[in-house]
Amino acid sequence: MAAELAQNASAEIGAPYRALLESFVQQLREAGLPISLSEYLDASEALGHGVLGNRDVLRNTLATTLIKHQNHLPIFYTIFDLFFTTRLQPNSEEADIGELFDFDDELEAPSPQDSSASGGRREELSEEDLRRLTLEGLQSDDQDLLKTLARQSVRQFAHIEPGRPVGGTYYLFKTIRGLNLDAALDTLVEIAEEEADGLSPLERRLTKDEMERRINQLKEQIESEIRRQLVADRGSETMSRSLRRPLPEDVDFMHASREELAALKKAMYPLTRKLAARLARKRRHKRRGPLDFRRTVRHSLNYGGVPAELIFKHPKPSKPEIFVLADISGSVAAFARFTLHLTYAISGQFSQVRSFVFIDGVDEVTSFFETSDDITEAIHRVNSEADVIAADGHSDYGHAFKMFWDRFGSQVTSKSTVIVLGDARNNYHTSEEWVLKELQKRSRKLFWLNPEPKAYWDTGDSVMSDYGDHCDGVFEARNLRQLERFVDNLV
Repeated sequence: MAAELAQNASAEIGAPYRALLESFVQQLREAGLPISLSEYLDASEALGHGVLGNRDVLRNTLATTLIKHQNHLPIFYTIFDLFFTTRLQPNSEEADIGELFDFDDELEAPSPQDSSASGGRREELSEEDLRRLTLEGLQSDDQDLLKTLARQSVRQFAHIEPGRPVGGTYYLFKTIRGLNLDAALDTLVEIAEEEADGLSPLERRLTKDEMERRINQLKEQIESEIRRQLVADRGSETMSRSLRRPLPEDVDFMHASREELAALKKAMYPLTRKLAARLARKRRHKRRGPLDFRRTVRHSLNYGGVPAELIFKHPKPSKPEIFVLADISGSVAAFARFTLHLTYAISGQFSQVRSFVFIDGVDEVTSFFETSDDITEAIHRVNSEADVIAADGHSDYGHAFKMFWDRFGSQVTSKSTVIVLGDARNNYHTSEEWVLKELQKRSRKLFWLNPEPKAYWDTGDSVMSDYGDHCDGVFEARNLRQLERFVDNLV
């Protein structure tokens, strides 16, 4: 049925367009983007409204109809450039499809040898002229000029060498440094202030935000041009492997770069809102209460006394109490930080959240979160102020668990759900697994979240199986997507 709907809806745009769109959507799905049938149908309809003659309009149209969240836009733009560049090259095997589009040779990636064919005046520009014209284009927000300057700057500053196995980031850095874009923001704000004969603090802030937006847009155009040239040199499959970045929700906590960690933080807020709503909905509809005989009989009067529609009492299930016990040693610190952040962001769905952190000692840090309005600040305090060193400062799960049992074990009740965060790498110390056995008896549920791939469990000094035998569930939690799946177990 779904396939028939898709075929009927996209029939109006013709078979070649439909084949191209289906192939593009498949590429997006393989990269992890959630493209539904309704979004595919919207994109199919949009292609029939004259958006095919302009590359930017086509890209923005497909982004609007296919992408749900702004965090997914970078990977969409990357795939768009890779996909349409390879299909619109003049010598491409799919040139018959490429002829459907008229992008005015915009997608033809110029090679270093094509300098004479690109137009004499642009090749004669000096580096100083390029910087000056770039500032003028940014100041006037002349998109046509900036697009031309982006291509010219890549040729003049990046010096892309055919066949050289260098990543696009290197060429992007060279181009940005050549244009001196890092200093352009202050220069543009100063020019605007001089022209206006002074700006108020608010006007200066708005001007700075606008100029920063224009600079970022130029950087995206430069990056897109570099991608097209690299694809023309190395082929789409090679560049797809090297340029395609994982989605924020698929980034591995333990191996994330600084840029990826920043993307993870941006992805946290919408995720926590969605999870909180999901938990509330599941708790409301988790089970049906006992038969409400009085209301059923009263309602049966509408059917001549026949109880055709049964009425049940709606229970109000109590919210669980959460105990989070997190390893914050260096190897899993990023994982613990994001999991604590997630837990406290949805804390409204629990009656109470208590947090404990450990390395070879254990300390309760609940007060850090209760006295701070900013979760990020609270987590920073956890890392800097928590008393988690009892001996040599190396992970000792057994000693930390024993300390937790002695100090806080009696406070765990049948309403408590205990979540342990860590890789179970115990540095060959005594595991003290009996503590988890006792906690499982006392608690409602005991879960363990491990940020390592399952293939690494029980290797080296990992004692995951020893602890896992006494847990109600052991979950691999290397990224936000896996954490999201686990949250459903908390109600």
